[in-house]
Amino acid sequence: MAWRRKRMLRRLRLAPVGLAGVIAAPTAVTLLVALVQTAVFLGVATLPYYGLQLTGDWWLAVPLVLSGSLCFMSIGLLAGSFAKTENAAQSAAQLIVLPMAFLSGSFFPLDYAPGWVQGIAQVMPLHHLAAAMQDVLSRGKGVDAALPTIGGLLALAAVLCAVSLRLFRWDDA
Repeated sequence: MAWRRKRMLRRLRLAPVGLAGVIAAPTAVTLLVALVQTAVFLGVATLPYYGLQLTGDWWLAVPLVLSGSLCFMSIGLLAGSFAKTENAAQSAAQLIVLPMAFLSGSFFPLDYAPGWVQGIAQVMPLHHLAAAMQDVLSRGKGVDAALPTIGGLLALAAVLCAVSLRLFRWDDA
């Protein structure tokens, strides 16, 4: 959205760079940042003070983080496709992200939440990502717990990216 408003996309359109290249660079940076953040989190969480005991298949957190990052980036891409201003894009993304964060079970367990809250959580990608991360990091589960979540996150990302691509505009015209 910001690139469109600042006419950077118009300039990039004139350059010998395709849409894939325009999207690939910030995506690669975001994924790299996500991996660094994951490494820092795991490094701190395994300190004796916090006491996270990693299980055998903890490395599955890496593809989970990457697929989750792609999924959440696609949500932002979709919000940016509809919005006319940066504030509108940020507001649209927050209307999706904040309820997902609080209702997905990431901050507190949903075991005693009302049934309707648990039902909403089941359709949120963050709920499944958080559960799969817990499964592979500390519950001793492996590929069978991570693979369905990775597949679901990537499928949702593909659908949202396809819709965003369909709605994509190089400029505000």
